[in-house]
Amino acid sequence: MRAITVQDRDAGVGGLTLTDLPHPHAAENDVIVRVHAAGFTPGELAWAGTWTDRAGRDRTPSVPGHELSGVVTELGYGTTGLTVGQRVFGLADWSRDGSLAEYTAVEARNLAPLPADVDHVTAAALPVSGLTAWQALFDHGHLTTGQTVLVHGAAGGVGSLAVQLAREVGARVIGTGRAADRETVLELGADVFVDLQAERLEDIGDVDLVFDVIGGDILDRSAALVRAGGTLVTIAGPVTVRPADGRAIFFVVEPDRARLADLAGRLRAGRLKPIVGVVRPLAEAADAFAPQKRVPGKTIIRVVED
Repeated sequence: MRAITVQDRDAGVGGLTLTDLPHPHAAENDVIVRVHAAGFTPGELAWAGTWTDRAGRDRTPSVPGHELSGVVTELGYGTTGLTVGQRVFGLADWSRDGSLAEYTAVEARNLAPLPADVDHVTAAALPVSGLTAWQALFDHGHLTTGQTVLVHGAAGGVGSLAVQLAREVGARVIGTGRAADRETVLELGADVFVDLQAERLEDIGDVDLVFDVIGGDILDRSAALVRAGGTLVTIAGPVTVRPADGRAIFFVVEPDRARLADLAGRLRAGRLKPIVGVVRPLAEAADAFAPQKRVPGKTIIRVVED
C-alpha cells in the first residue's frame, strides 16, 4: 500500500515521503480501515509518539496523521461492535502508524459508525478538532449557559467548532484571530471578534473560560483575563502563567466513541459544521505540512474518491 512516512527526526517536513509499505496487521481488538480521507496536526512531527512506540522503542519509518474516515476491511481477533464493510471515522493511536495511508490498523474502540449521508472528507475533519473542542469546553472548562468564553484561533479547525459548540449552549463567545478571520468567526456565532495583531488582548475584560490553541505569549497573557473561579484550558503546552484565582489545565485529546457519534449527529442536524480549508490528494500530503501552505480551517487529505 502507499503511505506518507517519515524516517529522520531532524529532517522535519522535508523528511516526509510517499512510500510503499506492507499491508498493516490487525492485532487483537483492531480493525483495518481502508482510508478514504484523513486529517493531520501540523505539529505532530515534534510529538514523541511519532517516533517511538509506547515502550519508547524506535518505530520509524512512521506514518503520521491521526484523523480518518473510511471503511472497515478486516477485523482483528476478538473485535466486536464493528463489521466488515461498515463506514467509520475516528482516531488512530498516537503511538502507532496513522491515517496518511491507504490502509491503517486502529483500535475498534477509537472508531464510531459514520452515517451514510456524511461524506468522508467532512467526517475526517471532526475527530481531533471536535473531540478537542468538546473536552476543552465542557469536560475541563465546565462551560454553562450565560458564561463568557474566549476562544483563541477561532477560525481554525478546533477553534471554529469550539465557537459553534459554545454558542449552542448559550454562552457568550469572544473569538480571536487575524483580521481576515473576522467575518468567518462572527458567522460561526461569536458575539465579538478580536484581531490579535491590531487590538489589545487586555481590553477584552474578564471571562469565565479561556480556550487556547496558540500558546506562547498569547497563552501567558490570557491568564490575567480569567475571573475568580474561572478556568484557562490549553492544548498548546504546559501552563507557565496561571490565573490568580482560577484553574489552569493543559490536556491532550482522548478518543471517545460516544462523543464522536454525538458530533456526527449534530453535523447531520445542521448544528455543527467543520471548516475544511483545502482538500489535497495523498501524494501532496507532505507538501501540506509545510507552514507556508497552511490555510484557515482544516486541511484534509483525500486518499481515495468516495
